[in-house]
Amino acid sequence: MTTATRTAFAAALLLAATALPTSAAAATGDTTHVDGRLPSGATYLMDVPARWNGTVLLFSHGYTSGPANPAQDAPDDATKALLLQRGYALVGSSYATTGWAVTDAVPDQLATLTAFTDRFGTASRTIAWGRSYGGLVTTAIAERHPERIDGSLSLCGLVHGGVANWNNTLDPVFALKTLLAPDSGVPLVNVGSQSAADAAAGALSAVVDSAQATAKGRARIALAAALHNIPVWNQPTQPRPAPADRDAQQANQYEAVKGLLKVAAFNRRQESEARAGGNMSWNTGVDYARLLGASSVRKEVTELYEKAGLSLRTDLGTLDRAPRIGADPQAVAWMAATSSFTGELTKPQLSVHTVGDALVPVQTESALKRAVTAAGSASLLRQAYTDNAGHCTFSPAEQLAALHTLEDRLTKGRWEGTDAASLNSRAAKADPTTPTRYVPYRPTPYLRPYDLAHPADGR
Repeated sequence: MTTATRTAFAAALLLAATALPTSAAAATGDTTHVDGRLPSGATYLMDVPARWNGTVLLFSHGYTSGPANPAQDAPDDATKALLLQRGYALVGSSYATTGWAVTDAVPDQLATLTAFTDRFGTASRTIAWGRSYGGLVTTAIAERHPERIDGSLSLCGLVHGGVANWNNTLDPVFALKTLLAPDSGVPLVNVGSQSAADAAAGALSAVVDSAQATAKGRARIALAAALHNIPVWNQPTQPRPAPADRDAQQANQYEAVKGLLKVAAFNRRQESEARAGGNMSWNTGVDYARLLGASSVRKEVTELYEKAGLSLRTDLGTLDRAPRIGADPQAVAWMAATSSFTGELTKPQLSVHTVGDALVPVQTESALKRAVTAAGSASLLRQAYTDNAGHCTFSPAEQLAALHTLEDRLTKGRWEGTDAASLNSRAAKADPTTPTRYVPYRPTPYLRPYDLAHPADGR
């Protein structure tokens, strides 16, 4: 982290610690509910059961586009109810701003924790947890403020960090534009405004829709999907395709590609570029043939190209010869300092992912493990996987099982029961009414890793 960033974080935390938050409390049954506002303008929630077990769970919510910006202190209502029944205190804030708000989210969450302690006393145990973008916030807290927590739990988190995320988001849209609309003029970076982002997303989406009508177009969409490791089953509403049904697999990926264009590739990029002060991603020097070779769905791409009578080698050559995109060094520096990780854990972390996530592919877990291993913290990390499609589609049972497994590590000082069978057994006991789908799984490598444990990354 740069000196300027450390100073900004310290200033935000000092303000939060010295200015008094405002709050209002109400007792509902056996739970005290508190709504409050921090000096930053962020709001917070606290729910504390009458028979508090001494553990406070600090929940970091996912990416919020706005204008609505509610505080959250649990991932969903069903899980929240089960946790309160078991005596956990639940806290969590909104963030002072929406979007890629990590520089607000971390101090706001820590200020919320301080407000909780001031009101209810010191917890015997504090666990930071979060889903999706909140997994990035949680991991930032775990690395930069370990003295405030005892352990952390990331669910479907962006644990690969910000630079890696935006590099890998660039690759599929670069392939789509280069192979399907090379003369379209669609800006892939330096988008400028939300209206420009909407226009770019709409233009490239129309190209993809047209391409989906032909065998050659479908093969090229599959290639773009492979560069993001988009799985062939990525929504619970989709039929799970047979292993050899390449057409059904590609149809599922097509829907995910459309979602990527609508949400992350342009709109969220524009907001993040505005924060970073420029384009924070690049593909200079990237070998797309090598990336495809490491993709989890490379066989599907190869077979679809053969079926379409299209040369995969020729298209990869076209990608190699296409003008590349360079990054703004200052924007990369900002994103790296605020949103990338060293891998240096000092407290235990459990990271859990669904295997069928298209928005934050399961391969992000490989990127996290790479960083943590390089930093010498591998003994503190465990990872687990559920056999389901979609982003953050965990059942309450699965989430409670992950939490209880982390608690056991904190109590015993060693990891136990992190295998799929043990997690499923624990999940079934925690909530027999919802699914238990943990499976043995090892994700393929993340295609564009970037972390602060490897100084040569991207340089």
